[in-house]
This record gives sequence, structure tokens and C-alpha cells, in this order.
Amino acid sequence: MSRKPVPAQPGERSRAEVNFDKPQLLPQLFGEFDSNILALEERLGVYIHARGQRVQIEGSAEAVAHAREVLQELHARVIRGEVIDTGLIDAVIAMSSEPMFTGIVKADQGDAPAQIMIRTRKKTIVPRSVAQAAYMRALVGSDMIFALGPAGTGKTYLAVAQAVAQLITGSVQRLILSRPAVEAGEKLGFLPGDMKEKVDPYLRPIYDALYDCLPAEQVERRIASGEIEIAPIAFMRGRTLADAFVILDEAQNTTPAQMKMFLTRFGQNSRMVICGDPNQVDLPGGPPASGLNDATRRLEGVEGIAFSRFSTADVVRHPIVGRIVDAYEGPNA
Repeated sequence: MSRKPVPAQPGERSRAEVNFDKPQLLPQLFGEFDSNILALEERLGVYIHARGQRVQIEGSAEAVAHAREVLQELHARVIRGEVIDTGLIDAVIAMSSEPMFTGIVKADQGDAPAQIMIRTRKKTIVPRSVAQAAYMRALVGSDMIFALGPAGTGKTYLAVAQAVAQLITGSVQRLILSRPAVEAGEKLGFLPGDMKEKVDPYLRPIYDALYDCLPAEQVERRIASGEIEIAPIAFMRGRTLADAFVILDEAQNTTPAQMKMFLTRFGQNSRMVICGDPNQVDLPGGPPASGLNDATRRLEGVEGIAFSRFSTADVVRHPIVGRIVDAYEGPNA
């Protein structure tokens, strides 16, 4: 691997060397045609040269130290079987400057770090941002969790993954996945078909997350048996949801009355996750009419209820998504 070094200011140039003890994994770390190394060089302003199992990093002292830490973490992820791509590289770079780094959540001084992950039939999921790490801990430790923030931060996906993991292990007997059937800024008119066919378009993101965590035949079988139930929020009235993992997606589009009705369905041995973006309300009246915003105001600080908040910095889709959200919701919006 030989490329033109990245320019650095005079007197600021530094060099560091990293030796990897599993050289057979380096092709996965470097990526096809060294694409991952090129991404690191571009993002961190360093020059990376590999020879055998030794990797040299050149650039400013700060950038070299940052790149070394990121490379070591990416190598650890390869060892754990993760696939390195530019999305993961961006996430690790962002997390490396935070007090919690990658899937290792640092406990109090002197305590051993704890590995945060969710295991499903198809994949093992680790956090890609500090906020995701805190959220994943809340999913394990709290009975009711409000996940608040913009699209692309993993709120619903991680909740579905945790729900699938608990169903597989028998911690809960059912998954109940719901959302309000509210159109996002357009009127779709009459939809043909039976009730399932009418509401499926609104619930597609939940299906996508399920199929990413379970083989398709298991999803279909568990839906047919009632172990997994996907329904609009209107179907929740009058029920008590015991021994279940319950997820409400797009909760910002509930009314206060709907939200109260949903939250009071909570039953024994259950966990409930309410996901939504308080700023993206499609109801007439906007954010003030949102049941999510009303519930946040009423329930903040109530014992047993956790709040996980995400920002545009936690967006784990393409980096441009975070910049788009900033442009629409930032100070110049």
C-alpha cells in the first residue's frame, strides 16, 4: 500500500506504529482495495502505510493518536466477526472521543468494562454511538423506555432487536409492535384489501427490522401463531399486555388520549418501548398536539421510566442524513 502522504503543518508531524497479532484478518480490516484505510485517511487527515502486520500512521500528533485508537477498535470488531464498512468507521470515529467507546461501556473507575450487545438469530448487534450504548443498557434494565430523537438513530431497530432476543430466550411470550396509522404529509385515500393489508404499509419499517433479526420463515410462523403481533394503536384499547415486549413506533403521531390509553395497557412481566421524534409530528396542530410530547412532560422523572435521547450526531445512516436533519431542525431552520 503506497500513496502520497497527507500534508501536515511544519513541526506538527508525528508517526506511530501499530502491530496486529492476527494478520490474517487485516484484509477484512483494510477493506477491498484498501477502501477502509482510504476512508480513515480522508476522515482523520492522516497517512496510513501497511507492511505485513505492521501499520504506520503519519500526521499531526492528535490525528495520529485518534487514528491509532480507531484502527485498534476496528481490528477488535473484525475479531468479533463484524463487517467493517464506512458507516461503522464513521460511528467508531465519532465514539472514540466520547467517555464511552464502541460496544465497551466504561464503568466507574476500577470497575471492569461491560460488553453491550444484542444477539438475534441472524446477527449480533453492538452500539454505533454513545447514545445507542446508553439506550441498549436501558432496554435491558428498565421496564418502560421512551426513545426520543430524529430518524436514523436506531431507536426502533434496536428496540425490535432486543424484543426478538427476549422472545428467543423465553423472557417474554409475545412481541406486540404498534404505531399510529397517520399519513406523513399526504393523503393516500382508500386502501384496498383486508385490515392487515390496509395497515401493513404503515408498519413496513417494523417488518424490515424483524426480517433483519429473524429468518423470514420464523417471522411468518411467529406472526401466524400470534407470538408476534403487528397492529395499529387503535387495536390496543381494552387490552392488558402481560408477558410481552411492546413497542410503539412513530409515537409522536399519537394524541394525548391515545398515548394514555397505550401506556395504561402495561401488564405484568412486560417491557414497553415508545419511539418517536418529538419534532416530526404529522398531526394537525403540530408538536403541541403530540401525545409523545405530552407524555414526556408528564412522566419525566417518574420512577421506573427511562428516557433515551438521540441527536443528529447519533444518526447511523449515511452521514448526509445527519446533515439534512441539521439543516431542517438546526438554528438556521
